[in-house]
Amino acid sequence: MSKRVTKVAILGGGNGGISAAVDLKEKGFSTSLYELPAYFSNLAAIKEKGGALLHDGKKEDRFVPIDLVTDDIQEAIKDAQIIMVVVPGFAVEAFTEVLAPVVDEDQLIFFNGAAAVSCVRFANKAKEMGIKKNFKMSEVNSLTYGTRAFPTEARVEISLRVHKLFLAGYPKEVTGEALELVSQIYDGMVEAKNIWHTTLENGNPVVHPGPCLMNAGRIDYSKGEFWLYREGITEHTINILHAIESEQMAIGAAFGFEIEDATQCRARRGYLANEVDDLQYQFNTSEVFTQIKGPTSCTARYFTEDISTGLVLWSDLGKVANVPTPNIDAVITLGGSLLQMDFRKIGLTLEKLGFGGKSLEQIIAEV
Repeated sequence: MSKRVTKVAILGGGNGGISAAVDLKEKGFSTSLYELPAYFSNLAAIKEKGGALLHDGKKEDRFVPIDLVTDDIQEAIKDAQIIMVVVPGFAVEAFTEVLAPVVDEDQLIFFNGAAAVSCVRFANKAKEMGIKKNFKMSEVNSLTYGTRAFPTEARVEISLRVHKLFLAGYPKEVTGEALELVSQIYDGMVEAKNIWHTTLENGNPVVHPGPCLMNAGRIDYSKGEFWLYREGITEHTINILHAIESEQMAIGAAFGFEIEDATQCRARRGYLANEVDDLQYQFNTSEVFTQIKGPTSCTARYFTEDISTGLVLWSDLGKVANVPTPNIDAVITLGGSLLQMDFRKIGLTLEKLGFGGKSLEQIIAEV
């Protein structure tokens, strides 16, 4: 049995990070909440009040204290068995720069969010910095919450504590230990085969970029009053979703995984009522999804992050696995034209990850 978890350091002051700091404190763990100095002012109200008001629909709203709110990384991670990094994919390297020099090798780094091969990127960045440590890392395929945080109001609204997530260790030999540790703070953790498994089980690149691209005019016109799951998932836009999904599942099969389809993964995580009813109907009526507003602009993460760190990498994985990805490639191209961005240049590729020119077998063996 792994050590007992008593403290969790949460890095990242967004929706997921604030929610985790409050939720895990209420579960009985000591929690610290860290944000980079450049953005720490966003947490001013939470620091001043010493915590946040939690609304989760299960009982009356209540104020939950957070033990420490800080921009001092050493203070934040001191005595923590788990260091949970809850940041967007584009911020992985920035957080590596502050964490890698000070983390102890026996502390578990846990990337909690939409999978973006964060463990590999952390290791690569640390190596580039000249840091030689045997990091113990893990990541899941998706965030452990359906949630929204309002830092200026020191308030959190958790609509879902996710029921099932895939977790992979990196290197893969630490998966068992990582699973034991993370399972002390979250239910529903299932062992993934490796980092590629969690990467391909990330549902966001399936659901967000294609349907959002089809709704770009409406998003512009709405000036912030757009609800993807209520109005943007229609009998036609869902066909784009399913086209992306079929290519995702084919890539997964080539890597040796049976990827859950768009309905299965969301129902098993708790977002949808069941695995039987029509997916469009369930999106349009989900008690969780229908409360999620946005994207409020075409430059939001549903476009930029889910194409650059999601579909671009999937396209590369398709090439090495000899799986055609015409729909994924179309969304990358049209999304780039829409935003005047070269996603293949700025996005996450096998070359950037250090796997350029390697075979499918080599890519699988090295994680």
